[in-house]
Amino acid sequence: QVQLVESGGGLVQPGGSLRLSCAASGSIARINVMGWYRQAPGKQRDLVATITRTSTTTYADSVKGRFTISRDNAKNTVYLQMNSLKPEDTAVYYCNAAGLTRSLSTFSSWGQGTQVTVSS
Repeated sequence: QVQLVESGGGLVQPGGSLRLSCAASGSIARINVMGWYRQAPGKQRDLVATITRTSTTTYADSVKGRFTISRDNAKNTVYLQMNSLKPEDTAVYYCNAAGLTRSLSTFSSWGQGTQVTVSS
């Protein structure tokens, strides 16, 4: 019922920047929380950052001061600006959105993932 499409991943050199986008579509009444998670090869999926509808944010300690999460409620879109990228940021980045559908059911949906590779 709710689909998420990510974009903006790619290959970047250490110290570089990337901006990820994630657009939600479908039978959406309200999105309460949107977030970004990442999963490196052989590791579990970890939280990177989340943002509420009123723009309260949380960040993993490893990205504080380098990454910024933001959202456009009118477009049901969340962004992740990643600066000062490090090789250890290499992972598949997944978008998540949780909220209510128009039929007043709760949902929590995931995007398909976008690869971010930080390498010289």
